[in-house]
Amino acid sequence: QVQVVESGGGLVQAGGSLRLSCAASGSTFSRNAIGWYRQAPGKQRELVADISSGGSTAYADSVKGRFTISRDNVKDTVYLQMDSLKPEDTAVYYCKVRLPSRFDYWGQGTQVTVSV
Repeated sequence: QVQVVESGGGLVQAGGSLRLSCAASGSTFSRNAIGWYRQAPGKQRELVADISSGGSTAYADSVKGRFTISRDNVKDTVYLQMDSLKPEDTAVYYCKVRLPSRFDYWGQGTQVTVSV
């Protein structure tokens, strides 16, 4: 059973920074693709950034140049560094772990609130 735990959310002023962490256990972490998603109230969940097992990254247009996804395969953790935060970044942020079998596991989410 794969367990996924997000952390690092909180309240920050516009222009500030946060770093989210996604720790996964119960699988060969280095073989997994990892994605960060977010869901704001009344909106659909959307992909923010993802990183492949080989380290290739992709970002939503809305966060390009502000967010950076990275992974540490020794610590079985993926990070999302979020800089220049905007109020519209306010959402619950979720981590998704995709196994090579393409089975997905989700975490419970962490709240990010950006005040004006």
